[in-house]
Amino acid sequence: MGTLVTYQQDDSLAFVSMDDGKVNALSLAMLSELNGALDRAEEGSSVVVMTGRPGVFSAGFDLNVLTTGHPDAPDMLKAGFSLAERMLSFPTPIVIACTGHALAMGAFLLLSGDFRIGVAGRHRIGANEVAIGLTMPETAIEICRQRLAPPFFSRAVNNAEIFPPDEAMAAGFFDSVVDASDLEGVARSTATGLASLNMAAHAATKLRSRLPALAAIRAAIDIDDAAVRSLLGGA
Repeated sequence: MGTLVTYQQDDSLAFVSMDDGKVNALSLAMLSELNGALDRAEEGSSVVVMTGRPGVFSAGFDLNVLTTGHPDAPDMLKAGFSLAERMLSFPTPIVIACTGHALAMGAFLLLSGDFRIGVAGRHRIGANEVAIGLTMPETAIEICRQRLAPPFFSRAVNNAEIFPPDEAMAAGFFDSVVDASDLEGVARSTATGLASLNMAAHAATKLRSRLPALAAIRAAIDIDDAAVRSLLGGA
């Protein structure tokens, strides 16, 4: 694929792996390569397994761009949330094999998968925007609203609470948590099982069941894009 994302096709499964050698910052380059990988998977009607590097799925947007008024900030923010919207409406199932930490935009991508598998350990899962002085974007709130368990929504969004894997599963970030040594096998077996679905029925049902959430997310993307461009003087 490129220098940040690798793509491996195995029968009906597409394995998409992020690795920038650090914390898998969701830069414009990383987001572009992820979209390219999804293009290939969609062309082949493949079930996707998306994963990160050992110890980290993604720590979110590139903060050097996001917090410094960099001219790429609006495009990066819109590209990240547009990727999440694409994943939530993707025509085939997306399995997230979360290899470790998932924070901020990394957590929002996690929430955009159809089946999310975490690994046990001292990993941090959640949205830390409020803790670092950022108001939660409208789109992030809508993504959290449609996937998190109601008792955890305020804790995660308003209080920036960060969860260990087992509690993150109770909150709704994960569907299951396994030992790190089992992650690859469980992700593969889960994806293989999902590949037996009727994909036309899966795609249509996904869109029908998520129709209100997707409409809210698409509207929120435009709101966030206008707000950040206005803040940066029309960048």
